[in-house]
Amino acid sequence: VLDRFYVEGGLVPGERFRAQPMLRVERGELAELLTVLGNFVEVWLAKEGHRAPVGINYLEKIQLALAPGLFGAILAGVDCVLVGAGVPGHVPELTRQLTRMRPVSIRLRLEGTEEDYVHTFDPAAVLGRTRLGTDQGCQCGGPGGGQGGRRGGEGSGCRGKPAQDTRQVQDIRITPLAPTARVLQSTTAHPPATPVTGITTPLRRPHVLAIVSLPLLAGYLARDEATVPDGFVIETHGAGGHSAPPRGKWQLDARGEPLYGPRDHPDLAKMAKINIPFWLAGGTAHPQRLAAARALGAAGVQVGSAFALCEESGLQPGLRQALRNRAHAQQLKVRNDPKASPAAFPFKVAEVPGTLSDPVVRTARRRVCDLGYLRAPYRTAGGAIGYRCPAEPEAAYRRKGGSASDTEGRLCLCNGLLATAGLGQRQPRGQDEPPVLTLGQDLDFLSDLSPDGGPYRAIEVVRWLTGTREAARAH
Repeated sequence: VLDRFYVEGGLVPGERFRAQPMLRVERGELAELLTVLGNFVEVWLAKEGHRAPVGINYLEKIQLALAPGLFGAILAGVDCVLVGAGVPGHVPELTRQLTRMRPVSIRLRLEGTEEDYVHTFDPAAVLGRTRLGTDQGCQCGGPGGGQGGRRGGEGSGCRGKPAQDTRQVQDIRITPLAPTARVLQSTTAHPPATPVTGITTPLRRPHVLAIVSLPLLAGYLARDEATVPDGFVIETHGAGGHSAPPRGKWQLDARGEPLYGPRDHPDLAKMAKINIPFWLAGGTAHPQRLAAARALGAAGVQVGSAFALCEESGLQPGLRQALRNRAHAQQLKVRNDPKASPAAFPFKVAEVPGTLSDPVVRTARRRVCDLGYLRAPYRTAGGAIGYRCPAEPEAAYRRKGGSASDTEGRLCLCNGLLATAGLGQRQPRGQDEPPVLTLGQDLDFLSDLSPDGGPYRAIEVVRWLTGTREAARAH
């Protein structure tokens, strides 16, 4: 990865990021390996320097990425996995099998048909492709390295390190992690992992938290030992990102947003009877709401937007400040857009000039599908498996059998969200991918955390929510 993708000092202005392979059911091994590695690195870095639990969030809708992503996170010792945007009934068993280093079968829904395609992901085969635990040092063929690399010779630009360095890229070892705080009160014993070269300790299964909108789905998952998660997140339609569509008849209000009714409000008394820990999400960022959630039987709350606008978040600093400024001036609107996401779930879009929420910016952007995270597999007329996304160019989508009406209003969330984090692709003719911003629709927390629109830190959010902010200030 370093040899192919790393650019010391970063790209020069106007230079494009190098294309990477897309996930696919056939000949997708390199993309799977990059997915494993990316998730490993994300969790590994998040766990450095502390002993607190670390979780990672997945969309069940992104089917091809789920197993390799999970495996990479498990290798890095992730403590809990949250899965939404679909029915995550297969995820508890999936994590159990991955921690045992066993091949797993993923049933992929082929769009537009009643047919499923069974795709196999083999974690041991992935590790075999990395030559994990070979202890050969650098593989570039340079001084102190192995003989199999495509570079060689002194001064060849080797980025490896001597073999005794266990953190080098070509010789990753998975060593026992320090004990971490438990997210849940109960743990389940699991059989040890099958021994694999380079794995010096059994892989630990993370807790699985299923993100659902109603107790009905939670009760369904809890009925079977194979599908029951370790906990639930009950997420209402006001939460940021994707949300569940309304139950019952599909209707839009005057702003073109889905109308939710009484059936869409979770009955927490029923949720408590399931007797599995649960958290509330969506408009819960307030000390009184945290206390109320606990009084109703919840283990706590899930908070996103308050942390998204703090100084440590991954948002570009200019975008973060623009959001706070607009909120302070009471000009920030967050729309629950029913068409924005190619995943077909309603998606919250914060309306900020210069982003994809702006019709002028959206019209000027040339539609392209060069990342493909939200592509869906389908059966072609010739019987092969193809891939399409309603946010790709309309002509290409129609050529693949898709309906032109499905492309209306769709945003490329793959490119837009990466641009929000400062990793926007540079497209031809000097165009940079515009960002898309998502937040929850309840922004009341800013009146306490950022009354003047100024910056605040993550620790302030925690202290405010837990009622320890004043004590910390006094100290």
